[in-house]
Formats: sequence, C-alpha cells, structure tokens
Amino acid sequence: MKEVDDMKPKYQIVIDDIKSNILSGTYKEGEKIPSEYTMQESYNVSRQTVRKAILALSNEGFLRSEKGSGTYVSTHYRSKVGGKTMNKTIGVITTYISDYIFPSIIRGIESRLNEDNFSLLLASTNNDITQERKALEMMLSNGVDGLIVEPTRSNVYNPNIAYYLSFKEQEVPFTMINAYYEELDVPFFCLDDVQSSYLATQELIAKGHTQIGIIAKMDDLQGKYRMKGFIKALGEAKLRFKQEHALSFDTTTKSNLSANLEVYLHDNRDELTALVCYNDEVGLEVVHACRKLGISIPDKLSIIGQDNSYIAKNANIKLTTLTHPQEQMGRDAADWIIKRLQGKKDLPTSTYYQPVLIEGETVKAIEKEVE
Repeated sequence: MKEVDDMKPKYQIVIDDIKSNILSGTYKEGEKIPSEYTMQESYNVSRQTVRKAILALSNEGFLRSEKGSGTYVSTHYRSKVGGKTMNKTIGVITTYISDYIFPSIIRGIESRLNEDNFSLLLASTNNDITQERKALEMMLSNGVDGLIVEPTRSNVYNPNIAYYLSFKEQEVPFTMINAYYEELDVPFFCLDDVQSSYLATQELIAKGHTQIGIIAKMDDLQGKYRMKGFIKALGEAKLRFKQEHALSFDTTTKSNLSANLEVYLHDNRDELTALVCYNDEVGLEVVHACRKLGISIPDKLSIIGQDNSYIAKNANIKLTTLTHPQEQMGRDAADWIIKRLQGKKDLPTSTYYQPVLIEGETVKAIEKEVE
C-alpha cells in the first residue's frame, strides 16, 4: 500500500503519484496504467477519488481513457502540457540559488542563454533528494529543451536516476556541473577537485607543516575528491594520514558543524598546525571557532579554504584559497547545451578546470628549530 500524506487531499496524492510514474518513465507513453480497482486498493481510496484524479490528469493531457479498454498515458503528452513557447527553454537545477558560488554560476548560464534568446527555468534542491525529484518533475512537465544540473548529494546513491534516463529517452540534452552521478554516462563541467585539495595540502607542506588536518563534506563528490587530493599530497610527502585529524560532515549534519569544530579544534590544538578546509565557507567557520577558543590564525593554526568565493573576498580576514571557475563554468555548460540543440555532435564529454592557489593571510610558514 502506498504511503499517504495526510496534509494533501486524497485525490491529489493519487494525481501526484501517477504523474511521478509518468514523468520518471515508470508508466511509458501509450502504456495502460493500472485499473481503477487496482488503484483503489493501492491508495486505499474510493473509486470516486480515483476517477477524479484520472479526470484531472486527462484534462492536463497526461492521460487518455478508452471506453471498455482502460486508461493510457497520452502519446507525446509533453506537447500538450507545459505551455511551450517559440523560445527554447533550458532548465537549470542547482543545490542552492542565493548562497556561496551559485549566483555566479547562474549568472554565467544566464548570460550565455541570453545571447541566443533562450529562456531559463530555474529550480533548487537545497541538496535534498526529494526536492530534486520535484524539480525534475517540473522540468519534464514543462517540456524543457535542455537541462543543466548540479547533482544532489552526488556521493550517495540517488533514487532519481529514472528521471535522468527519461530525459535521455526523449533525447533532451543535459549536462552536469560541479559534480556528476557516477551511475550515469553524462557530460559534465567540474573543477579538478582532487588537484584543488592536493595543491592546498602541498602549499602547507611546503611551508613546513607536517601535522595537517582536513574538514571534509562526504555526501558530495567534491568532498570525496578533495579528500583524495589531501591523501595524495600527504603520501607523496611521506606523511601519515591520521583518522583523528579528519573531521567529516554531510548535508544533514552541517548544522552541527560549528559545535563539532570547537570540540575537534580543542582536542587537537596541541598537535595540529594546519587545516585544509572543504571550502571557503568551512574555512571561515574554522576562523570563527578559533577566535572563540583563542587559537591565533595563522600563528598557531594555518588554514586554506577552496573555491575563491565572494564570502572569502568579503571576510574580515583574507583567506588563502584556490580558484573556482564559477561564471565560466556556467557559460560553458550553457554553450554546450545550445550547441547540442543546434545539432553539433563532437562536443566534449568531460571538462575539468584547473585550480590556482590564491595567497591570503591565513597561512604561515613554520620556522625550523635551530639545532
């Protein structure tokens, strides 16, 4: 039996579930959907409720009923829904819209789309898989001509893969930015995250640091690869990776990061001399925690952020960080979609941008002791 959301009318629950099955490709075009009786049993609702849902979806163009035969998914239903205009529309799904580096990425996408008079349909997921599903359903319902996606929690299994396969089946071009789903063969535009963290760690080693920790976000692919770069640099320098020097978090535990950082820094204050941070946002969280604990930066602890975000540029301490292409990545992803829609085939399937270290005031060399 299906789960029922008590906050919604029963007929709306049936509508939403049938629509999800259509948009994800579970119910395919021209295919017969379950009988009214089967749906009554499945959703634990009356026959009248089922009929009300079917009528609503028929009016929207998703379903068609044949007397004496049953109800079918409309053939080419996408041409009947979404109010398509002459202008082509590109959907953009990001994890966040107004935070961190995302406004710059969106600005890059929008500037390129405007050059060819493409419209933009924007949605965000807040790095939540359920919200990603709703965003994908909206894009499919609106019949977007192409799609640019920043994956949601890209380092864990994603149950929305069927929606992406539905785009593929319909030959709607899509590409991913910042990360990608390893289960899918999909073009992407990413910073070389391994190299970013590798360069950060190398910089600290070059400044004489041997006791280096890392703050890592592990439900995103960026975090996985940034951890890989950190471990790679330690290995080349013949420094041992210590589990107690790594503090990990994910989207669901991010709200506890500030408190966990204070405990981590307190416990390691006599040993750690430097930290590689997942990004600039985390780097500034470390700065704040150090101030509360009376740990001087960079005299007692050197830190490096990543992404060269606007929050790092506007902070009251100049964070040492590494570049992220941001606006260029957005432009390039939009350009890829436009060229694919124009019929160009020989387009890159993967693009990695190389990071560059930006020196700030949060890293200090350790003076060698005179024997």
